[in-house]
Amino acid sequence: MNNSTVKQTVIDEALELLDLHFDSFYAAEPFATRTGHPVPMDTRGWSQVLASVLSGIKGLERKKGADLDDGSDVKGANTWKAIDTPRFNGVIKAGTKAAKSDKLESLDDMPYLYLVLWDETERKTARCRVWVVRTQKDVVFRKMCQSWYEKRESGEISSTNFQLHPPRGKDGNVIRNTCGNLTYPLFFSAERAAGGKYKLVSYTPEVLKNGVCKVAS
Repeated sequence: MNNSTVKQTVIDEALELLDLHFDSFYAAEPFATRTGHPVPMDTRGWSQVLASVLSGIKGLERKKGADLDDGSDVKGANTWKAIDTPRFNGVIKAGTKAAKSDKLESLDDMPYLYLVLWDETERKTARCRVWVVRTQKDVVFRKMCQSWYEKRESGEISSTNFQLHPPRGKDGNVIRNTCGNLTYPLFFSAERAAGGKYKLVSYTPEVLKNGVCKVAS
């Protein structure tokens, strides 16, 4: 298959997965509401599968380790019927016994960081966006992480949870952290209007080769 055919196949599979996720969530929602429980969902699992579909990199099957077979990590957040404030949690290693925990070198083993947000737009459409960071090469992202590590070492920050706050319900690609608000490279975006199916807004696989974070104005 040529590149355009491969790209369209990836898009079709991703949109099919998004519809499956949406339909299964809202099929279960009436039962959860009637019985007084949260709607069953696995944001972590759905996000990892989507990242694999878009990147072509499989997961680790049932082995422990990174989320994808190439050492990349996937973080997901979902605002659907959420009662708290969804964030990307534990984005970089801290507070563990791993040799590279609390060190910038922990990013050297991670080719990519995928950030997957499932939310709703001001236009009342369901939306899924995926940002990607080239963690080994992105100077701006690494500088932010280094700043956070230094604040932990000095005691200014005591938490071991490095959080990123996505643009929930907002257009734009600025993701926030106490050590830096950055504009992240958008890898994929799709929206679904009421009664319809997900439709592609953008898919830019080129960011896997040249995407960079920028300091937000």
